[in-house]
Amino acid sequence: MAEVKLAAQVRTEFGKGAARRTRRANLVPAVVYGHGAEPVHVTLPGHELMMALKTANVLIGLEIDGKDALVIPKAVQRNPLKGDIEHVDLLTVKRGEKVNVEIAVHVEGDLAPGGNLLEYVQNTLLVEAEATHIPESVTVSVAGLDAGASILAKDIPLPKGSVLAGDEDAVVLQVVAAQAEEPAADAAEAEGAEA
Repeated sequence: MAEVKLAAQVRTEFGKGAARRTRRANLVPAVVYGHGAEPVHVTLPGHELMMALKTANVLIGLEIDGKDALVIPKAVQRNPLKGDIEHVDLLTVKRGEKVNVEIAVHVEGDLAPGGNLLEYVQNTLLVEAEATHIPESVTVSVAGLDAGASILAKDIPLPKGSVLAGDEDAVVLQVVAAQAEEPAADAAEAEGAEA
């Protein structure tokens, strides 16, 4: 995973009005915390941050007042209407440190014939990985699975260097049989009345 470099400025103004002024200047308010240090309130360039966050669990190198910090996004707040980033919580990490992150689950292959449907019970897996080697996703084969089959978290092969951090017996995917619709009762009664 590539590291994205961003320049951060320490924030001195707080509150709703200050946050609005910051966003109008195409900057995003953020908080950097972790490792027992006091939280640092910063602003980040909006467009560059948006581009960086397109990659799940991106590793960001921040430059704050001449000091470098390595962070990963922990929480991203977006405007519900526009989708713009309104605030970001960033967790400080160190090279070689293990972190718990959620990674996406992707599937490949076709289910057994017969109108089966694949249900995602969870679309992410909680794994522990080194902060500088966080996998983006895992891929699971569902080829030939029939109704009633399920895939547990412990059955999913993880990338090298990653271990499962969540419940290993949790159902991630399951195959269910498609249900046929019964004809509407009103239609049957209408046909009977015509006869």
